[in-house]
Amino acid sequence: MGLAYLFKLKQSPNVKRLVEEVFTRADWVAAGQGWEGVNAELQLMGWTKSRRVVVLRREIPPETVGKKQEKKKAKTDQPELAFMKTAAPLKKYEYAVLATSLEDEIMTIAQHYRDRSDAENMFDELKNQWGWSGCTTQDMKRCQIMARAIALIYNWWSLFARLAIPEKHAEAVTSRPLLLTGVAKQIRHGGQSTLIVTNAHSKTAAIQKRLKSLAAFLLQLKRNAEQLDWQDRWRLILSRALQKFLQGRILARPKWLPQMG
Repeated sequence: MGLAYLFKLKQSPNVKRLVEEVFTRADWVAAGQGWEGVNAELQLMGWTKSRRVVVLRREIPPETVGKKQEKKKAKTDQPELAFMKTAAPLKKYEYAVLATSLEDEIMTIAQHYRDRSDAENMFDELKNQWGWSGCTTQDMKRCQIMARAIALIYNWWSLFARLAIPEKHAEAVTSRPLLLTGVAKQIRHGGQSTLIVTNAHSKTAAIQKRLKSLAAFLLQLKRNAEQLDWQDRWRLILSRALQKFLQGRILARPKWLPQMG
């Protein structure tokens, strides 16, 4: 179809053989985050032609080599590369081999794959923690409606979790028990309604401070709601949710949003 591609190869015998061949090459270049890479070509069974591959490797710290070797006794994905005779012990590496049609340099290719992996984490969370993989039917329209509904709920929950836990993305498997296990009781007295929430989670004390701070923020926002339009209210809410990235800045008013009453 002429589309550019970038994917990671399983370490089949031919891929391991390639790793052995490039091990002694002197043209390894930095690939970011402790990795280094080298260009090569490879043609696997079923491929109609040889393709560009980028072999990446990262040295395993000496203190963790022993632990990794114990884990790999039963099943190993890395060849030992014991064909070189040297007085000094060989460095141990972990490897990744990427096949791509892109012409970018090695550093860019490696970063593209790291970015792709980060994006895949969100899809994994949507499928396995939000049920995105369980709404498939033979009716495409119903599938789309359910998929969009789940994605919308995921976005709403992610924003709420960011408001409570701004320093990191809290996955549903941990944030839902933390933020949804409270039992609430409403008390009416003197014309006022009070909501008492009891939470049995082990981190209740820590999350209580965060939720009180969030409640104070929303209460202040509500008091000033008449002075702010919907865009300004949303800018303040999103600025608080994304404070880790904005570092205290307030989001600017976008020009492309539609006008609403």
